Amino acid sequence: MGAEDIGKVCVVGASGKLGQYMVRHALDRGYEVVGVCRERSVPKLAALADRMTVVPGDTDDPEVIRRAVEGCDGVLTVLVPWGVRQYSSGTAQAVLDHARPGARLVFSCGWHITRDGKDRYSRLFTLALRAATVLGKLLRAVEIDDQVEACRRVFASDTRWTVVRGSDLEEGESQGLPLWRQHVGDPALASNLTRRTDFALFMVAALTDEALVHQAPAIVGRRTPSARAHG
Repeated sequence: MGAEDIGKVCVVGASGKLGQYMVRHALDRGYEVVGVCRERSVPKLAALADRMTVVPGDTDDPEVIRRAVEGCDGVLTVLVPWGVRQYSSGTAQAVLDHARPGARLVFSCGWHITRDGKDRYSRLFTLALRAATVLGKLLRAVEIDDQVEACRRVFASDTRWTVVRGSDLEEGESQGLPLWRQHVGDPALASNLTRRTDFALFMVAALTDEALVHQAPAIVGRRTPSARAHG
């Protein structure tokens, strides 16, 4: 699918920091943009309201997603593991069920997601992930295991998906399209840092990159030391 095949794009989770960057990058490419966000978060999109269509509602609500993705050539989805109500898997399933056949579906998540078990994580990363998983459940704040389930459903689907796995994020001016590798543990990813605007840039660029269909790229900032050394 080339750039000429993308006209209308839905951003699921448009009001968050990553989502707002994706909206801006999509608008910069001339796409018609529909954004989905919780009703109380709609004011966060005020600066972009006259350039996009906003569909308020929970992103795991199938009816909300059905209305938002209608006629869209691509769907960019932020998989957020909020609460303990299977929010990530519900969001992913709604997108998988209601996006039009052949649409490009691009999902965001962290490095902890693995598709084939070949990723290599440091001991510190593994311990921090376990602690976050347990603490999140105890506080009923986040459900990291459900983000894993969400991606499992995406990987098993017959849609034209890409799952972009992000490193730690920082704000700042764009450094260009991030570097990507198939597996965490690759030396090129060692810096573990990406500008948030560039994560969003990679998501939008993936819409028209056929090499990324059915891939789960792990990304890192293009100007980080590891990317410079091994890119």
